[in-house]
Amino acid sequence: MKMGRFEGFYLSVVLNSFLLFCHGGTTSRYVRRLEATADMPLDSDVFCVPPGCNAPQQVLHITQGDLEGKALIVSWVTQKARGSNLVLYWKEHSNKMLKAHGKSKKYNFYNYTVSDFVVLFLQYDTKYYYMVGVGQTERTFWFLTPPKPGPDVPYTVGLIGELGQSFDSNITLTHYENNPLKGQTILFVGDFSYADTYPNHDNNRWDIWGRFVERSTAYQPWIWTVGNHELDFAPRLLTLIVLQGETKPFQPFKHRYRTPHRSSGSTEPFWYSIKRGPAYIIVLASYSAYGKYTPQYMWLEQEFPKVNKTETPWLIVLMHSTWYNSYDYHYMEGETMRAMYELWFIKNKVDVIFAGHVHGERSECISNIAYNLVNGICSPVKDLSAPVYITIGDGGNLEGLSTIMTEPQPKYSAFRDASFGHAISSIKNRTHTYYGWHRNQDGCAVDGDTMWFFNRFWHPIDDSPDDDS
Repeated sequence: MKMGRFEGFYLSVVLNSFLLFCHGGTTSRYVRRLEATADMPLDSDVFCVPPGCNAPQQVLHITQGDLEGKALIVSWVTQKARGSNLVLYWKEHSNKMLKAHGKSKKYNFYNYTVSDFVVLFLQYDTKYYYMVGVGQTERTFWFLTPPKPGPDVPYTVGLIGELGQSFDSNITLTHYENNPLKGQTILFVGDFSYADTYPNHDNNRWDIWGRFVERSTAYQPWIWTVGNHELDFAPRLLTLIVLQGETKPFQPFKHRYRTPHRSSGSTEPFWYSIKRGPAYIIVLASYSAYGKYTPQYMWLEQEFPKVNKTETPWLIVLMHSTWYNSYDYHYMEGETMRAMYELWFIKNKVDVIFAGHVHGERSECISNIAYNLVNGICSPVKDLSAPVYITIGDGGNLEGLSTIMTEPQPKYSAFRDASFGHAISSIKNRTHTYYGWHRNQDGCAVDGDTMWFFNRFWHPIDDSPDDDS
């Protein structure tokens, strides 16, 4: 197994288009085991605590710290005692040391307490080294900042969802690390540690997961979306003394995984936006209120006009609960959000929507905006003005894979495969993006599903639906 080492007290930084090639209406014939996977044992090397007295661990969450990509949030944990909150960082080939002091936070969840974070201010397209645990047990890592946003800046993202901490999770992360198409950041579509599946939502499982993924999260930003397994809403948790319910959702996530929500005018860390190279990325929360007049709705209404497709031509949306799903599992769970927002997505030319919750599907360019209670027309139709929906909740969770699918395969479903894996989306320029999905059973360079996208803003074809449709 791959080592992922650290310790713990906290410190906190495509595609609405045209299909060029695709596997139309394909269901993979790959035969896989159907049983749930198993979590790795607690003494696995990927869960090791880093050596040294109170060494910083879970140097996870380096994530973007502002809208434009010139700031980074660094978070870590020191579990045994309060550690140094100083971060030293410097450019490659530079002797000039920069300093940043972090803030410490604590949270209580049932019988668990922990927390800390710092924001670094940076230059575009630069390699930086950074050190945590300064003056104590020091650990050094590095990262690359993104290029300045622009329409023809090539940029490659990895895509993972529902990772967990199983044997399959380790295979997925290793497979991603070995992919020759190197992702510069990961878009993560929710369901992190699955700590909520253990008695009392065992928050030590968050620590274990943090040490497991540190081998990636300490070196490249992960852009986070919350899933249902981050809710951690447990009003009936019972202590030995009194009934102490956990009635505030998302407590572990909020304290462990910072997001740059304030830089995009958001009031909560669950929905926000960032720019990365030629992409404008909007993160939405499937499990926060999204109806009319809610904070998320009002924020999104003001967000779309900010998208400048001459600067960031690719508009990507991340969420957890998929809207279009031909599996029996979680079928239509995203329907109410779809009914609220789908027309917005089409009018604002969202290119692709990445979601999780189910394991492995890509749609055609489809919409269901013609439907209303009067006409009763409720079948999704091909609509070249609509986004492509890609579901990638197949990282390796212990619940296993969804394998029961609707038959025959719906016309709106272009490709589906219930296998664990990851994806790479490589934005080439303002007109082209290449998407490839990689199942764990294949070689690292093998694409299980591929698609080319043309950007409609820079490829002017009349793709609007007919008035009578």
